[in-house]
Amino acid sequence: MTSLFDSALFGKIQLNNRLVMAPMTRNRAKPCGGATELMAQYYAQRASAGLIITEGIQPSAVGQGFMNTPGLHHPEQVRTWRTVTDAVHAAGGAIVAQLMHAGRIGHPSLYAGAHQSVAPSAIAAAGQCFTPSGPLDYPTPRELTPDKIAETVSDFASAARNAIEAGFDGVEIHAGNGFLLHQFLAENTNHRTDAYGGPIANRIRFTLEVTEAVVNAIGNERTSMRLSPANPYNDISEGDSEGLYGALVPALPELAFLEVCEIVTRPVTQAIRQAWEGNLILNPHMTPDSFPASAEAARSVLEEDLADAVSLGALFLANPDLPARIEAGSPFNATDEATFYGGDHRGYTDYTFLDQ
Repeated sequence: MTSLFDSALFGKIQLNNRLVMAPMTRNRAKPCGGATELMAQYYAQRASAGLIITEGIQPSAVGQGFMNTPGLHHPEQVRTWRTVTDAVHAAGGAIVAQLMHAGRIGHPSLYAGAHQSVAPSAIAAAGQCFTPSGPLDYPTPRELTPDKIAETVSDFASAARNAIEAGFDGVEIHAGNGFLLHQFLAENTNHRTDAYGGPIANRIRFTLEVTEAVVNAIGNERTSMRLSPANPYNDISEGDSEGLYGALVPALPELAFLEVCEIVTRPVTQAIRQAWEGNLILNPHMTPDSFPASAEAARSVLEEDLADAVSLGALFLANPDLPARIEAGSPFNATDEATFYGGDHRGYTDYTFLDQ
């Protein structure tokens, strides 16, 4: 039976153990979107994780959704991220960059150019964005034209190349949590009537094109993806989740790994496990009360062969040396849900500790 402390090779990414640090928004980047020394310290402190998946990194200026989040679309951003990856590697860790385009989640007041957010359709998200002026309603986004869709696909490929130049071991494409790729997948956010909308076969097209472009840019052995089936975050309603992921997962190319963020969708998780022939990482939340995920849940994931590794968020925030604590049976620092998630974990009002 696989142990949490067994090493693994996911594509070309070496994991020293099967405990993965989940991506979590931190809002600590420079105004230009560059990484900071504090970010380098934060990630290096957690380098004993088998793998670190970074906070969401925008692949373009228009892809930013929150204040003080980092990018990988400018040479200065690439340079500053090298400080982070060097620190993690010096501490013996591995780190991949999560590429996250926020789509309709954002606000013009966040950006120097005050640009309008984009989405598959011109449908505003319910809820508010935290801005320099305080919480403001999400505005109606601009519907992406076919030419702009192609440009966005190219942005992901360019950001992936920048990630490798910055020293990352690979990238994770974020296709969940109500951000742009998820917006294309979901029924309530994608009302298009062209080749990117309507039936499931069309709604998965953009995600597949982004994946193909990133694979062509850096290789399938350094490319991965995160999914969050049936996740309603950011005002998402997928429709037929089983049918959606039943079509998407088998259509994906070979990847270093697929990460599933579970939102009380164990049957869908099991179906993905059966459909996906490659390495699978699970961020486990089997019940509404299982936030944040526990060390016991991590062990059970491997015991039940639901995944090949386990990603944890809040436990890694509170316990930078989490693998050593689990292995030694040491006590954990507390993970107060109200502290880490701002109260209701579905609301995620505290962006600093968002497990994305």
